Amino acid sequence: MASLKYWVWLSRLHYLGNQRKLALLQHFGGPEEIYSADSGEYLLVEGMTKQGARALEDKDLTAADRILGDCERLGLRILTMQDADYPDRLRNIYDPPILLYVQGRMPLFDEEVAIAMVGSRQASPYALEMGEKLAFQLAGLGAIVVSGLASGGDAAAHRGALRAGGVTVGVIGGGHDIIYPPQNRDLYEDLAIRGAILSEYPPGTEHSGAHFPVRNRILSGLCLGVVVIEAPARSGALITASRALDQGRDVFVLPGQAGDWHCAGSNLLLRDGAGVVTDAWDILDHYVGQYPHKIRSLRMEEPRRFNGGNAEPPAPKAEAAPKPKEPDRPALDLSGDHGLTGDQVSILRALEGRPLQVDDIIDTTQIPARRVLASLTMLELDGYVKQEAGKRFSLSVSLK
Repeated sequence: MASLKYWVWLSRLHYLGNQRKLALLQHFGGPEEIYSADSGEYLLVEGMTKQGARALEDKDLTAADRILGDCERLGLRILTMQDADYPDRLRNIYDPPILLYVQGRMPLFDEEVAIAMVGSRQASPYALEMGEKLAFQLAGLGAIVVSGLASGGDAAAHRGALRAGGVTVGVIGGGHDIIYPPQNRDLYEDLAIRGAILSEYPPGTEHSGAHFPVRNRILSGLCLGVVVIEAPARSGALITASRALDQGRDVFVLPGQAGDWHCAGSNLLLRDGAGVVTDAWDILDHYVGQYPHKIRSLRMEEPRRFNGGNAEPPAPKAEAAPKPKEPDRPALDLSGDHGLTGDQVSILRALEGRPLQVDDIIDTTQIPARRVLASLTMLELDGYVKQEAGKRFSLSVSLK
């Protein structure tokens, strides 16, 4: 228990991005060694700046001790990335969380057919019905359904898996002791008993909009594939799908009616080569050869496939752009009435002339990591920035 407080201390250094924390762990070997080092030693870590070294000089463990007490009171377990049962699937993504707060029974994800399901909070009745139906089928055939415990499509996915008597896991964007949205309290209680609830945020943390895009990398990172139930043109589900592709995960989409704004974004994913889903077997057929002992292959004799009978979804068209489009925009005048926040303006100015990784943006702007991630998400959705190879962000507009 004593060593856990150093993990919590490191995780709570808000002015250090996750990549800097991972670099520190690789250099020093563990959080206690990081805590015991001095500023001169911190500066030996690749990519460390003087501002980052100053942040590490805060050795106050009061908050860490309080969080550990809250975890004991709430029955939460802290799983660090150096623990043997931390999933390799998650450990091997670009930006794994250094720790997770776990309520319930954590599945052995590396041995399971885990499928993430994401969708809009303003889901259509069709998406709610089909999301619950797909989750019911997936769980009934042996898959673990992972979603975000939000309203709309997420709640439908969890309900379907629970109704099938299966295992479902929620990945949330705040503390376990703050139910969000409040109407999902029963779902929280069911998941804590029948599955697990995971978060990289400690008890007492509000579920803010800045957290949801960050938590989605965990949701997709734990899974073999991601199902987009429904996504409008501007939707966090589209960014989740993009991150899933970056992680080497499969992306499947439930088709929607052409012209319906609810599914404009998800239909674009289909155009760009995502797998078509009309029932659970369209997903599980991709994994039955690798996990034959996990999937209850009730339809093995006549598996239904789409894409002309091919086992794999079609490769993306060369001319298609799977990431948010780069619209033809005039130069952006930051001195005018542009509707951007102060954080967004600072980030755009930092990106002028060169692409930067998230930690470099944090160092340059001195804006806390969570606010930087939230601002980048909105800037990417609005087409002002784009993500390039090497997880670098660059401008999609010219600044005046």
